[in-house]
Amino acid sequence: MCYDDNAAPPNPPGPAGAAEGEDLVLTAADGNQFAAYIARPATVGLGQVIIYPDVRGLHQFYKDLALRFAEIGIAAIALDYFGRTAGVTPRDESFEFWAHVADVRVETFFQDVEAALAYLRTSHASTQSAVFPIGFCMGGSLSFISGTNPAFGFAGVIGFYAGVTRDFGGAGTILDYADKIGCPLLGLFGGADESIPATALETLKEKLPKNGQDHTIVTYPGAPHSFFDRKAEQYAEFSADAWQKILNFMVEHIPQTS
Repeated sequence: MCYDDNAAPPNPPGPAGAAEGEDLVLTAADGNQFAAYIARPATVGLGQVIIYPDVRGLHQFYKDLALRFAEIGIAAIALDYFGRTAGVTPRDESFEFWAHVADVRVETFFQDVEAALAYLRTSHASTQSAVFPIGFCMGGSLSFISGTNPAFGFAGVIGFYAGVTRDFGGAGTILDYADKIGCPLLGLFGGADESIPATALETLKEKLPKNGQDHTIVTYPGAPHSFFDRKAEQYAEFSADAWQKILNFMVEHIPQTS
């Protein structure tokens, strides 16, 4: 797994404002009910995010992360993957996730994303409605793949330690989808992550479209998988830099209104 129950997202830069969070059960177009969590800022800032968790699905780390975004003015919704196979029960460390991971399919996941986006956009609409998915591990892979679906209207996609070789039910890996990603991309990786070799990241860079869009891959030397964790104090500098890169990426890619 990426994060255990003791993990906590690092704090973003700047002062924290007021925010509130709420557990949800949403319904996709095919009738699937799945768990989600919405965090609303008291004062609206820039953009909005939809959070794709790691292989455990929606657990406390990602609820806390949604609140960290909301505290700096960014509405955030985090979703679970396993409504179709495991219902909407909590995803603590006792949850045996691997059997459910094997059943994740891109096409049905996209239906869940559509439902989460509809809720985010209708419950927290703002003049700055640009949305960015941000994913971790399996969620990082799905974030990048989401960039191939123009119907989502994402302003950019963000992924931490995206598994480059993860195949979703025979539909292919990031490398198979990469040339179809139609929006800016920010990838954040650990240089000591044995599951994602540097050669795979070079292949990813080569396959991304040469269309003038911003495709940025950042590798933090010596950092492992899941370095973005408040208790990983030795990587605090990398986590702070990752936060700043995320916020800069969002600012740079929110469409300007006249």
